[in-house]
Amino acid sequence: MKKTNIIKNKEKSIQKYRFSVQLIFALLCVWIGVEFFLFAKYLESGGSAPFYQRPPGVEGFLPISSLMSVYYFFITGSVHQVHPAGFFIFIAIAMVSLVFGKSFCSWFCPVGFLSELVADFGEKLFGRKIRIPKYLDYPLRSLKYLILFFFSYSIFMGMDALTLKLFLDSPYNIIADLKLYYFFADISRFSIIVLSSLFVVSIIIRNFWCRYLCPYGALLGILSILSPNKIKRDASSCIECGLCAKACPSSIKVDKVKVVVSDECTTCLSCIDACPVADTLFLQPVKTRIIINKKMVAFGVVGIFLIITAVGIFTARWQNNITKEEYLLLHKNLDRIGHVSSYDELETDSSLTNIKTKNR
Repeated sequence: MKKTNIIKNKEKSIQKYRFSVQLIFALLCVWIGVEFFLFAKYLESGGSAPFYQRPPGVEGFLPISSLMSVYYFFITGSVHQVHPAGFFIFIAIAMVSLVFGKSFCSWFCPVGFLSELVADFGEKLFGRKIRIPKYLDYPLRSLKYLILFFFSYSIFMGMDALTLKLFLDSPYNIIADLKLYYFFADISRFSIIVLSSLFVVSIIIRNFWCRYLCPYGALLGILSILSPNKIKRDASSCIECGLCAKACPSSIKVDKVKVVVSDECTTCLSCIDACPVADTLFLQPVKTRIIINKKMVAFGVVGIFLIITAVGIFTARWQNNITKEEYLLLHKNLDRIGHVSSYDELETDSSLTNIKTKNR
């Protein structure tokens, strides 16, 4: 250990702020889930139960459809009106990642939040972090990129504007959120086994899903490399205590590098909080001497997300253009969705034969 004058880092930890943001966002997701449950119950009643508006925020759980909407926008210049909220949520998440690295994963993502809680329990249970050897870690980390490549290749190389529109207009895409809801509401035994296995493995290996399998995280990891704001280490004042590397949930060897350039860094700032020497670890834009205050990261990630989603809300592009009558028709034919390509093949109920979507 270097012999140097240690100036204790008295700056308050940012983790309580990060936890608060995570908790608020998780509660928001629960609220969206309750609203969607009530919307589904209305559809299940055939329209006889009280009507509850479908919450647009549920589109945040449809990343593939949202990615297709973004691609459609770049081709045509138009925001597709089936899942418009998903378009703005996706853009907001991407912009947060471009500015502050893969911060969505550690500041907003409800799956990431749950993974952290499960991993913290696991560390208390075993008394330490369990790390996978490098010869297994690197191949496993590539899995999420392979999944991302599969979806990206299918979308960007296999679809033109017309093909995209046909899919985005299709009953399958319109009802995708309901399909996802019933996947969990009527979950199969096999799915329970898979999810339970992921849960157990996540207790042992921190952030197993996020680190090895999440294609969304893979995309944000790529975008984070382009972020100008990086965590840096002042080697002249570093005492090589290793506390930063120990605190890093992504197992990055922060104490061995001058600049953290990693697709696994989520800008959680745990390493900076753990450093005992003031101004040794800090977040800084590339090629500048400006040090970004940790609280500004909290305001920044929340602010960027809120501003971009607010654009969707205040430009009247947040709610989709699907009527409740259309949803009733689609729900009535829910089991057939995926086997048909148009509304014409679903119009079997005489009371619904005149339903046509607005954007077709």
